Amino acid sequence: MAHVLVIGGGVGGLAAALLAARHGHTAELFERDTRAPGAALDRDFFGWHRPGVPQATQPHALLGAARTVLRQELPDVHAEMLRLGARERHELDWFDVRPPARPGDEDLVMLQARRIVLESALATALRAEPGAVMHHGEPVTGLLAEPTGSAVRVRGVITPAGAYAGDLVVDAGGRRGGVERLLPAAGCRPAVVERHRTGLAYFCRWYRLPEGMEEGPRRPWAVTGGAFAGCAVFPADNRVFAVTLFVHTRDATRSALRDPAVFEAAARAFPPGAAWLDLGAAPLSGVLAAASLDNRWSALVDGRGPVATGLVPIGDAITHTNPTLGQGTSLALWAARRVARTADRDVGSVRFAAAYHAWAVRTLKPWFDFQVVADTAIGERFATRAGRRTDSARAVAALFECALEDPEVMRARARVRHLVEPPERAYADPQVRERVEHWLAARPGYVPHETGPDREEWERLVYDPATSPRTSARS
Repeated sequence: MAHVLVIGGGVGGLAAALLAARHGHTAELFERDTRAPGAALDRDFFGWHRPGVPQATQPHALLGAARTVLRQELPDVHAEMLRLGARERHELDWFDVRPPARPGDEDLVMLQARRIVLESALATALRAEPGAVMHHGEPVTGLLAEPTGSAVRVRGVITPAGAYAGDLVVDAGGRRGGVERLLPAAGCRPAVVERHRTGLAYFCRWYRLPEGMEEGPRRPWAVTGGAFAGCAVFPADNRVFAVTLFVHTRDATRSALRDPAVFEAAARAFPPGAAWLDLGAAPLSGVLAAASLDNRWSALVDGRGPVATGLVPIGDAITHTNPTLGQGTSLALWAARRVARTADRDVGSVRFAAAYHAWAVRTLKPWFDFQVVADTAIGERFATRAGRRTDSARAVAALFECALEDPEVMRARARVRHLVEPPERAYADPQVRERVEHWLAARPGYVPHETGPDREEWERLVYDPATSPRTSARS
């Protein structure tokens, strides 16, 4: 049995502490905020100022990979989320009649909820867990460490209240948690960081469907876009949903989207935004912005081996991916589960640190790399305002559009989206390739379909939203 110290009380930290305790270890969690999320979801979501978690009020997609971890490892947390109002949607329900089930289809289910619902369910379970203690209002300000050969051995953490010793320290403090800055003071070499700027800015606004309307439209497709902007709808819990617009950070129209009237005029120019906003939903927030997003991989192993032992990063502390594909929560839960399952080993050894790094590179890094490629393509298209013109981009667009009509292709797309199968394997399936080729052959001269306004219409909507006949200037 190990004593596990967890830095950070977000999704990754709560899950790591809870899973460690349920695998027979003891756990202490340290969080700078003075309290944990409670059951007052709207109050905490809209009214709790959390400067250390800037993404807390942004939409979150809980993919099938995250749902699988919850159902297998933390079924009470999954049940509590449903009790709190989370909803589940199977990807194959896109079709009027769901195609016959196949093994693995159970993994293709989205768990629709705001981040606060998952945090509340995890915190409730952790408070009741024997062997787990939460220290709120105690930020970690230093590491207890000593040199041991090629790497520094981390043996605990330091907070304003004192020092705490442990067998394994889990950094779940996020990309802004500061643990990387503590490494040099502890005598460690710096982490190895790979960073890719996305050039994307996000603007979202939250709404609630009218009383008695439990669900919004199944169609049109929830994410759509053109050569310079995109729109996405994120259904959540308790009739709440978010509409998100995204543009390039260098787009001159970006700042105008903070105005609610401008935001709604622009959102209604895309089919998903119009379909959901036309339901008479009431706005719950202003327009919330997120920018300066990057894809960031941070490794505690360099060319000489582990820079520290007794310390492993999870969640955004090891891999931060911007929200385009919604991977973050799933990758954090995978890492938390790995830590809990292996904390009975020699956690202070170089071998353990190297094995964890190798697992992360094998399991997490491919999805990070996939995100980088996808965001690079989007960012370049938005920056240049050019449509999809390359052969590879045309092939990807054809696959996505074919999936809307062909259940087998949709199944392959869903397996990638829910982190069940990497794209290079799912899309290389001979049956999938044949179906997409047949779809293309029936459409000579195919040009990828883009939705939303052209640039002239976009600028008219943004700079003079009152001219849009469907603008709802609610604030």
